Amino acid sequence: MKKGYKELLAEANARIQAITPQEALSLHGDPDVVFVDIRDPRELTRDGMIPGAFPATRGMLEFWVDPDSPYHKPVFASGKRFVFYCASGWRSALATDTVQSMGLENICHLEGGFKGWKEAGLPVATVERKEG
Repeated sequence: MKKGYKELLAEANARIQAITPQEALSLHGDPDVVFVDIRDPRELTRDGMIPGAFPATRGMLEFWVDPDSPYHKPVFASGKRFVFYCASGWRSALATDTVQSMGLENICHLEGGFKGWKEAGLPVATVERKEG
């Protein structure tokens, strides 16, 4: 293997902004900030999520961010600030680096991910399982 995940994470973290759970809490509820949960839907159902977060699975993120994609989600063209997070901060670091390289601006990721948020005793919303 030419480059392992540790090197990829180190490179991504050198290029992106990370914020602590307490810094994230100070942004929570701001109408100009969108928390983006990139975890799998099963993780959301099992563990909950940051209240008000926009669920955007990691596998579709680049397609949802790109305005030229048929899968584009308008929230990503809103000009708001985005705080990406996953379970522990690894996937969100890589995702933040990727969408930053695509040109999305005013973005950061939650250091320690949802685990760090919960361990800090911050609010968690329950997610209902979708039937279908």
